[in-house]
Formats: sequence, structure tokens, C-alpha cells
Amino acid sequence: MRTVLTHVVLLICCSSVRSGYLEEDQNVLVPGDWLHVGRVGPSEELELTFALKQQGVAVLEETLRRVSDPDSAQYAKYLSLDEVSSLVRPSELAQKVVRSWLQSHGVTECLSVHTHDFLQCTLTVEVAEALLPGAVFHRYVRDGHFQVRSSSPYSVHDEVHQHLDFVGGLHRLPPRGQDVASRGKNSHGKAGIHLGVTPAILRARYNLTVSDVGSAQNNSQAVAQFLEQFYHPADLAEFMSMFGGSFKHLSMVDRVVGTQGAGRAGVEASLDVEYIMSTGANISTWVFTNPGRHESQEPFLQWMLLLSNMSALPWVHTVSYGDDEDSLSAAYMTRINTEFMKAGIRGISLLFASGDSGAGCRHLTKEENCFRPSFPASSPYVTTVGGTSFKNPFKVTYEVTDYISGGGFSNVFKMPDYQASAVTNYMQALAGGLPPLTYFNTSGRAYPDLAALSDNYWVVSNRMPIPWVSGTSASTPVVGGMLALINDQRLLKGLPPLGFLNPRLYKLQGQALFDVTEGCHLSCLDETVQGKGFCAAPSWDPVTGWGTPNYPALLAALLDK
Repeated sequence: MRTVLTHVVLLICCSSVRSGYLEEDQNVLVPGDWLHVGRVGPSEELELTFALKQQGVAVLEETLRRVSDPDSAQYAKYLSLDEVSSLVRPSELAQKVVRSWLQSHGVTECLSVHTHDFLQCTLTVEVAEALLPGAVFHRYVRDGHFQVRSSSPYSVHDEVHQHLDFVGGLHRLPPRGQDVASRGKNSHGKAGIHLGVTPAILRARYNLTVSDVGSAQNNSQAVAQFLEQFYHPADLAEFMSMFGGSFKHLSMVDRVVGTQGAGRAGVEASLDVEYIMSTGANISTWVFTNPGRHESQEPFLQWMLLLSNMSALPWVHTVSYGDDEDSLSAAYMTRINTEFMKAGIRGISLLFASGDSGAGCRHLTKEENCFRPSFPASSPYVTTVGGTSFKNPFKVTYEVTDYISGGGFSNVFKMPDYQASAVTNYMQALAGGLPPLTYFNTSGRAYPDLAALSDNYWVVSNRMPIPWVSGTSASTPVVGGMLALINDQRLLKGLPPLGFLNPRLYKLQGQALFDVTEGCHLSCLDETVQGKGFCAAPSWDPVTGWGTPNYPALLAALLDK
């Protein structure tokens, strides 16, 4: 949560040149779990990212709609990175003005990306504070990890204001990871009763056979890790030895992009890698990792830059990362959405966990609350995955809502056309059972889009089998692995990958998925809603989306063109 102020620096605009704020609505309050440890010295170096305004964004969005709509003549006719670059590259004037502005302050150590819309620059604190009036850099620590940030708004000179979307590395302290946690109690098993979710249990529930494994040479999948999270290869090998079963699988990651940190592996990272590789079995897997070597980096933004700078990427990416929508500036989220569109137009599927706080809760006043959507889960340009539990936690039964499953309605992004009728049907069907309309935005992008089991997983981390690990960080790589398997079959047939899935998913109207119709998720603990958010219902709902995959049926539905 970003509601507790630990350190405030008053804004002092020290430049005589007129300046304007790029992210006036950015929450600059420092979360209470970050401890202020002092001012940063003027000669210390920072690494900041300048997001240049792009051209052709409207054309990009329309092109994405066409290549993602199965009824369009342009369906799956994806663009290359060079073509995307030509479409969105900032104007020559924008590039010249921004570079000249940086050089006039002595900033010459900058790296660009293939699409020319980001500049990563190394500069001293003294130069950064002169360049960005209002910024005052301090160091903060949490769990032994340090970050440098400004706890006051920044501005830029009028000459460059119109050419920049935002500057990364000043705000947005990393949130904690999704609430991957142990739940429940371990107990002794009886015949026919399982003691938690494993690859075998997932394959039984979602109807994958031992022959449902990858074989296409040009297929791959990926997970992205931030916040000092990384996996150990030995853990993956141990997990596959224990739970790999009789299906063909890999026990090693093919490629790590970035540098793995040292020390203990993270449970979240172990979970992501182990389950995308056991569901998307025998498919080449990449791990994108950012150990946070530069205190001024925004790890999530660094990952987005990598996607903009690599011509060859895996077709499916799963990400268990999110932040409160209200803690981020609209300019930042809008620009990140453009980066998602750039990925989708290249045929890349991006899957994000819906979060583990149900509908969430934001305290507006002492007596007034509202639900709290999460971003990027609320982005219209990604596929968001919610969570479920077995009706009987010890048997492979039908699924009900996992009460932690994130879901709701964006307060920033309007509802995309592809989901309008599904959401309208839900609102009409539950008209008498909805939370008060003051708690959510009925016209916002609704999420999640689909779901999978998120409760009581077995994970191997630091060479130890760990039971009862739960969270949408589990359901997301499981769905990602199944989509990678479907891509595998499409590629073997000479078809292109699925790309941005949502327009096609909503046209299926729940076909090939197990509908989840029981249970509600959590929200505000107040007298009005009493901890209850939205509830599951037939067809789409803002807790489990369209439901969970029935793999053979979903494969058949997505293999026709």
C-alpha cells in the first residue's frame, strides 16, 4: 500500500527556466515499509530512463485490433520489430530536442533502444536535480535492498515537455511481490486424496495427457522476475525429479536474460519457472531477471525496454507482478499500455496475474472506501489470469473461486469493445447482488479474463519441497504453459502464434473453459460490503473471468486458423 508517508521533501523549483510537470498525478508518498536512510550525495551516479513521445500510437492500436480479431482479414498478420519501430519511432524533432537538452547539461552517456523511444542515461545526482527541477534524491531500504528515489514531484523545461511521456527512476518504488504464501495445514493422506497441487494434479484437472508436450523447434515461453526474485537451476532439476511424472519435459532453462542474483532463491521465481515448464512441458523456456543492481532502475520498466530491443522473443510471457492503479501516474500507465500493444502486434502473448487482494480496498476518507484495481492486471492489452480452488481441497473436483483472486474494474482505462457484452451480461444477471456502484467504475476495463488453480501448490525452493504455496502467481504460468502448448501445435501446422488472446477469447464466450460459478472474493472490511467483493456467476465474471482451461477443447477451438 502507498498510504503511509515516511519522508517528505518540499518541492523547491530552483530553475529560472519555465518548467512543467510530466506526471502531476504520480503518488510520491513513500510506502511505510521503506525506511529513509539519507540524502544521496551529489556526485553519486543514477541511471534514469527518458520515455520519448511516440508517433503512430492510434495506428498501432487499430493494427493490434485487426491482427488480434479472428474475423479480420489481417488476423495474425504480425509485424516485425523493424516495422513496429517505423510505426512508433519518435519524430526527428523530438529525438533532436531531447538529446540536445540532455547534452546541454553534460549528459552524453545514453543508450537507446531499437524503437528509439527510450533513452537510458547515466548521470550524477547533481545533474539530475538540475535537469529535473523539483527532484530531490534520497536512499531508502527494505529487507536489505536499497533504492534511490525522489519523494517529491519533478518537472522538465518547456522545450522538452511536449516530447516526453515520463522519466523513469524517480518514483515508483517496487511493490512487494504477489502474496505467494503458505495456506492451510499439511495433513496425512488417505487413498484417493491428494495433498496439494502438483503437475500431475493440474494435468488431471485440465485434461492434458502425457503426449501433450512441445515439439516445435521455433517455439518458446518465458517468465519475468523482478524485486530480487530468482530461481536456482538445482531447484528446477529437483522439482522435475520429484514431480515430472511420465510426460516428456525439460529440467533446465534454455536462456536467462539478465543476471541472476546471489543468495537464496525466491519462492515466487521458483513457482513461476517450475510450473510454466511442467505445464508447457518440453518447450524452450527463458527467464527474464532483474536483480536490481542499479538502485535507480525500475525493474518492470527495464523488462519492457528489453522487449522493445529484442527482435527474437518467446511467444508467451507470464508475469506475476502488479501495483495499485492509484499509485501510478496516468502518463506512465498509458505509455506502458503502448509497450504492451507493441508486443501484441508482434504476435507475443502477455499474461499477468490478477493479484491476491480480491477487489482490493482503498480508503478515501474515514468513512468512505472503494475497491482498488491493480495494474498491469487492469490493462486492456494483456490477458489477466485469476485464481480458483478445488471445491474439495483434497480431491480433483470442480473449481470454485479462490477468495484472494484479484478482479474488478479499472478506474483509468475504459472497457474495451471485445468484452463489453460479456460484462453487460454479468452486470444484468447480478444486478441485485452487486456491490454498491460507488465502490467501482462500471465503465472501466474489467478483469480477469480467465483463471486457473491458485491454491495449495508444491514448490521446490532452495532444495526444499514446500507445500501449500498459493497465489495467482501460480495460476498465471499454468495458463501460460497451456497457451505455449497451443502455439506449439499451431506452429507445427504452419499457423502463426496466438498473439494478443483477448479478442479471440471473448468471441469463444466461454467455449472450451470450465465455468466457475461459486464463491466470492474479498474486499473492504467495512459495514457496507463487509469484506465481500464480486461473486462468480455463469459465463464471465470479475473474479475468474471465463473460467479455467479444458485443454483439449481449448486447443481445438484455437487451432482452426
